[in-house]
Amino acid sequence: MAQKAATLGDLRRSGYEPVSVKDEMRRNLVCRLRRGETVFPGIVGYEETVIPQIVDAILSRHHFILLGLRGQAKSRIVRQLVSLLDDEVPVVAGSEVNDDPFHPISKQARERIEAEGDATPIVWLPREARYVEKLATPDVTTADLIGDLDPIRAAHGGHVLSDELAIHFGLLPRANRGIFAINELPDMSGKVQVGLFNVMQEGDIQIKGFPVRLPLDVQLVFTANPEDYTARGKIITPLKDRIGSEILTHYPKSLADAERITADEAWTDRGTAVSIPAFVRGLVERIAFAAREDRRIDRRSGVSQRMPITVMEDAVSSAERRAFGLDEWPAVVRVTDVQAALPAITGKLELEYEGELQGGEAVARDLVGTAVEETFDAFFDVEDAEGIVAWFENGGVLRLSESSRSGAQLAGYRKVEGLVDLVQVSEILPEGAGEGELVAACELVLEGLAAKRRISRLDAGGYGRAPAGRRPRGPGGTPGVDPGAPPGPLFA
Repeated sequence: MAQKAATLGDLRRSGYEPVSVKDEMRRNLVCRLRRGETVFPGIVGYEETVIPQIVDAILSRHHFILLGLRGQAKSRIVRQLVSLLDDEVPVVAGSEVNDDPFHPISKQARERIEAEGDATPIVWLPREARYVEKLATPDVTTADLIGDLDPIRAAHGGHVLSDELAIHFGLLPRANRGIFAINELPDMSGKVQVGLFNVMQEGDIQIKGFPVRLPLDVQLVFTANPEDYTARGKIITPLKDRIGSEILTHYPKSLADAERITADEAWTDRGTAVSIPAFVRGLVERIAFAAREDRRIDRRSGVSQRMPITVMEDAVSSAERRAFGLDEWPAVVRVTDVQAALPAITGKLELEYEGELQGGEAVARDLVGTAVEETFDAFFDVEDAEGIVAWFENGGVLRLSESSRSGAQLAGYRKVEGLVDLVQVSEILPEGAGEGELVAACELVLEGLAAKRRISRLDAGGYGRAPAGRRPRGPGGTPGVDPGAPPGPLFA
């Protein structure tokens, strides 16, 4: 078997035939497509958009760039490209640039093969070692990327500085016969980008005026944020011209896709009994959807999918904290737990001027309120809750404490006319849901009505009638809101 070859002679006799890295990736991709396998497992929401374009780029043997806002799985996709490489490939032992034994590109490997012939030792390089990634920053130099003359190496080896053996190779040559990924490409200075396109097209480089012919066999993949083209830098035109495909990524387009991503990524399995109702999962995702449409938030910067992931983790922690204090399990995540996760929201929002005036916490509270209202509307009709509103209008007040156990909470909710019945006849909870889930659903109804300004959330905890200036005017002249009056705060 070729995998057992230890010398160049063994490799020749094994019948091994080298292929370029792009042909190798194409061949392995074709095998996956023919077997009907998932090309990029764990990547959700791109099945009909981004993934087909990446497949086309690889089949076309293109260098390509993923262009999209933060938190759109660009880096994850790039790192999964390694799976399209062979398990291992043979290289000349001691080679710094992964020299193909049949087609060496470095002077060191060429001289060794010339001296040792078929006895030249080879080693097998695993696919993980054939992936090199670099975060582009303004201080990246050509020496970092391509290489530089090394006087110490020249002195130790007895080489003159004009000898190729005096070169210390950079990251790109060391990625030979593999994948070289550069994240945030526009942050790299223009003169360094010039070195990239020269290698991509002509295969030659110059180090301190010393020309080196280096026909690299490498798959180049880049990522960039569209905002970076104007905010921090740009991709020079000759380099853009040499990038075969520009692929636009995007945020999840459906709530179901967003929920799947968060379920996969959020750390919720902590060894404690935690229950996350389905409507809470939807509520968390709706916060991100609302943020991406809010005019107070910079849309060019985007709202990362990491936000709902961290919100979910914080909400679970809030539920755990309550359960530890009450020694009541399972810990069911509620709307108030999501409201307690504001610190996971504020740090991920780039605010416009209007948002800066209001403050990040106020904007985050509004986003949660919008998500609560939309979640309420997904399961309930506000007309069906008129009996609940009427109970508060007639002077009913519900006072609750987070330190109360679920049984006590539920007993309080049962005093509100029609509240528990509304939840039980809806489809918000699965059959056989426990007491904790029922409490969480009742809380959603009350929080939804508060978001719609039909009732008020009390500072001391609990709910009461909405102030006269905030109550919608109903038929027959019932007290309501003055259309010209400004809206009150979301949380009273």
